[in-house]
Amino acid sequence: MDVLLNEDEELIRDTARHFFQNECEPTRVRAAEDGEDKLDRALWQQLAELGWLGLALPASVGGSEAPFTQLALLFEEAGRAMAPVPLHAHAVASLALADAVARGETGPLAEGLLSDACMGARLLTWAWHERLPTLDPADVMLQARPEGNGWRLNGGKRFVEAFADADYCLVAARTGGEGDDGLTLFLVDPKADGIAAEDRLTMAGDHQAEVGFDDVYVDGEALVGRAGDGWSLARPMLQRAVVLNCAMIVGASRMAAERAFDYAKERVAFGHPIGSFQAIQHLCADMITWIDGAELLTREAAWHIAEGLDAALPVAAAKSFTNQRCQMVIREANQIHGGYAQVKEYDQQLWYRRAAAWSMRLGTAIEHRKTVSGELGLGG
Repeated sequence: MDVLLNEDEELIRDTARHFFQNECEPTRVRAAEDGEDKLDRALWQQLAELGWLGLALPASVGGSEAPFTQLALLFEEAGRAMAPVPLHAHAVASLALADAVARGETGPLAEGLLSDACMGARLLTWAWHERLPTLDPADVMLQARPEGNGWRLNGGKRFVEAFADADYCLVAARTGGEGDDGLTLFLVDPKADGIAAEDRLTMAGDHQAEVGFDDVYVDGEALVGRAGDGWSLARPMLQRAVVLNCAMIVGASRMAAERAFDYAKERVAFGHPIGSFQAIQHLCADMITWIDGAELLTREAAWHIAEGLDAALPVAAAKSFTNQRCQMVIREANQIHGGYAQVKEYDQQLWYRRAAAWSMRLGTAIEHRKTVSGELGLGG
């Protein structure tokens, strides 16, 4: 892996940063947060027109076939700008569908949805978590029993992003077996009979739904992949979800830190800018070191995925480090700002709340350290 960005990667990063700086100022983020559905639909359409919703999707469905590393860079910039759109949910579900289509293991519904997803005409999301936001396949207990040419779904899902706004949700259910055996993925219409969803407002200012499935019928076209073999699609889906989550955290944390550095140059105490005090200088040096480390591990994990390599270890390493160290960065950025960081009318708290909320998703640092330990042969 080359730790330096190549020309194409620099172009993606710089273009995305320029776009978000011009189109996604904090006032726009606040407007979406204070709105009813938390989704900036105009910004969503802009992303679609730029082709970014299909950046890493195959050309056969209208995508650009960019490597996953470039998609991760887009997510860094989206996190830096706190873009109020369900880009993460949409990309994770779309890439999982693209895997199934590439294997020839799904029907025409998925392929048609991918084409619409690239254009922003359909919004996709996914539902995995049930009791806690863990990645353990044994925690998936939503039942799917066969009926005629389809299945009946019974159970619940939690922490589902943009469920009310989505056209389809990729749902993990259990058709038999235990652990990673007997899992199956289905495309479910959020408005189908028997679905009850309640939105929960998160620290990040967006919505995550708690969804109940009461005898919800899905037909044969809803099947994604092979029945009982859902883990083969879900495992890479979750790994991509973790890396893109890390990229957003890194982007938001770096911006929070840069704002703190600028503030330290301007804030005067005892006749001098506080940035001239050695304690603040040491703190700023630690912060940038932590962010650079999280960024490096995240990009390494993205590179493993892009190269088709086993990504379990680098993905877990990236998430465990990012969860811990970026939390330290945003806390110290608040400390440098003092009381201003706690004032709702001051923008710093916007980055803090989002980076903190994103860190709570897709597994804790402890959970991912257990994966690292297992991958290194040190025990789970």
